[in-house]
Parts: sequence; structure tokens; C-alpha cells
Amino acid sequence: MRFAFLLLSFFACSITAFSQQIKKIDNSTISAAALTQKIQYLMDTAHVQGLEISVFNSNKVVYKRAFGYKRIDTKAPLTTHSNIYGASLSKAVFTVLVLKLVEEGILNLDKPLQDYLPQPIYAYAPKTKWHDHYADLRSDSLYRKITARMCLDHTSGFPNWRWDMPDQKLRVMFEPGTHYSYSGEGMVYLQVVLEKMLGKPLQTLAAEKIFTPLGMQHSAYQWLPAYEADYAVGHKSNGELYEKDKDNEPRSPSTLETTLDDLTLFITAVLQHKLISAASTKQMFTPQIRLRSAHQFGPKAWQDTTSTANDNISLSYGLGWGLLKSPYGWGAFKEGHGDGFQHYCIIFPEKQAGILIMTNSDNGESIFKELLATAIGDTFTPWEWQYYIPYNLKK
Repeated sequence: MRFAFLLLSFFACSITAFSQQIKKIDNSTISAAALTQKIQYLMDTAHVQGLEISVFNSNKVVYKRAFGYKRIDTKAPLTTHSNIYGASLSKAVFTVLVLKLVEEGILNLDKPLQDYLPQPIYAYAPKTKWHDHYADLRSDSLYRKITARMCLDHTSGFPNWRWDMPDQKLRVMFEPGTHYSYSGEGMVYLQVVLEKMLGKPLQTLAAEKIFTPLGMQHSAYQWLPAYEADYAVGHKSNGELYEKDKDNEPRSPSTLETTLDDLTLFITAVLQHKLISAASTKQMFTPQIRLRSAHQFGPKAWQDTTSTANDNISLSYGLGWGLLKSPYGWGAFKEGHGDGFQHYCIIFPEKQAGILIMTNSDNGESIFKELLATAIGDTFTPWEWQYYIPYNLKK
């Protein structure tokens, strides 16, 4: 059975291997063939239905492949040009868009966002199903202190999502700028202010500033009819299929629909400063706040801890990206997690190296620790903090 899966994976994958040897951040190497074999083994062992990966050396892609299936029931192969839900990788793209607007003098990272609007945010008539409904802020004075920087480094004080609150009402939970708490709502708030300032929706702004300049022809912050011909479906841990969500309204932190090919163009552009300057990129990857929570999500995400578990990597948050310190310089990481889709990207700018992993399986994160170490020598990603429990440690 295992041999059959490996054989099918080999023939189902789409391949672009630019180099026979991949250089890791510690200067050791692995052959493209050895990495391919390892990926196939991990997928088979951990029951990951589909996986896509790009590896970067010298600020360009040197290995890019898709493995497995876009849906297990039909055995339809996953390819590097198959549409795949980007989940919170959306935030990395949005951050570069915001910094582009900063470079253009349109936005100041440290000016309160409410100050850009002629009337209070709660006075505007909602245009979406829910995400631009700000009536709950009418009696909240703290929101007026929130800046773009706070939205990008997750110190806005908003919850991750308003429905995480017991009464499902949006509020600022602490003095903005003083505490880290991962927040999709913070980025949505920044999005909505930008849309009102500029008179353009998120999708138009992203197309103008990111997608069109880079040739990302198959990316959008919403589902498009063109995706119907070739898209990945999410899989539960037992292999059952999730129903594909196609009715999301464009939201900056969470609704990106894309392909591995397109996101590879984006990561290459970040590494090569094609969209924003080296100075802006350095600011994006400069620590804004030190992280001391036991986990990024879940009950312990709110609890600062005296644990020194992540002191050795100076775990921090920059603008839109998490940061860790390694002997090879700072690493900038961004994860994506949704029903049936689990992704991870980390780049080491000083080593001009990185990796992008995308999976359509709830088992995807269980192979990240081993895959990162094998592919690029990354043994620094805080897998316990991310709750990336390896498949061989799960009960």
C-alpha cells in the first residue's frame, strides 16, 4: 500500500527542480532527489494527501514541486498551478501592500487610523456581511489609539475574531501597543480604513500593488469562477473531504486564493526587494515586540509565561511576520491554518534562503518539524509554540 502511494505521488507531482543540490542555512547540502524521497516518505507516513513546496537559495527558487492529490476521492493530482486556499499567508501579502502604501506616502504606520477618516468608524454604514460592522466600538475609546503598526504586529488589542468573545461583540481588550495578541480583526480594521481612505476595495489594491506587477495571475482575495477548473480541496485528519468555502468576502488576513507558482513569485519578490525597498523589508523583519506566551493560539496564548523556552531564539513579532533569531541571522516566518489547509513559510534574509510549504491536509503540520530540518536545516522554528506536534509524537 505504501509503495503504491509513493508511486502515485511520484507520477502525480508536478516538478520544477532547478538544482541538483540544495544548500541549507548551515551550508550543508541535500540533493533534490533525496528531498523528494523524504517528502514522499513523510506524506505517506503522516497521511498527508497533498503538499507543495518551494525552496529558495541565493534569493531565487531552486526546487519547486507538488505531490499527491488535490482531492483524494478522485486521485486528481495536485499541481503547482492548482488553486489552493492561502489562509493566513494572506497576512504576509497584505503587509507588503501596506508597506508599499507607506513608501508612497499614503499611510503613516504610527498615525492613529481613525484620524484618517472624516467620521468615526462606527458611523459608516456596513457594506459586508459582518467584517466592517463597527457599531460595537461606539462606546470604546481605546480603538482610537490603534495604528497601522499595531495592526501589523498584532498589538491592536482586538481579539483574533469577534466571535471568539463570549458575547461575539468586538472590543479592544487592552491598551493598544502594549501586548501581543494575534488578531485577524486588527488587519481587517486596517483594511477597512484603507478602503475608505482610498475609495478602492482590497482586491483592487492588491491587484494594483502586488498581483499585477508580479504576474500573479491566479491570485485574489476572493473566489473566482476561473478557479473551478483546478482547485485543491481540504482533507480532514481521517482523509474525509471538507466542503470548499467559495463565498468569502475579501478580507486581508484570511481569504487569499492562490497557487504555489504565484506565492513563489511573491516570496522571491520579498527576498529580492522587487515590491518594497530593502529599508522597508528590514523594517518588516525588525522585532516590534518580544513574544512570551506559551503557545501562539489556544487558552495559553493569552498567558505570558516565565518559561525560557523561546529565549534562545528571541521569539518576536515584526510587521506581519513572526521572527526568530538563529546563528544564521533572523528568520521571518508566517503560517497559514484553516480547515484542511496547513501552510508554513520561513525565510532567512542574511542567508538568502527560505522555504514555502503548502498542504491540503489537517495532518500537514505534523511533518513540518522534520521537513524544515531536512530541506533547509531549520531546527529553530518553535514547533511547540506553534503546536506543530510531529506525527510520531501524537497520541
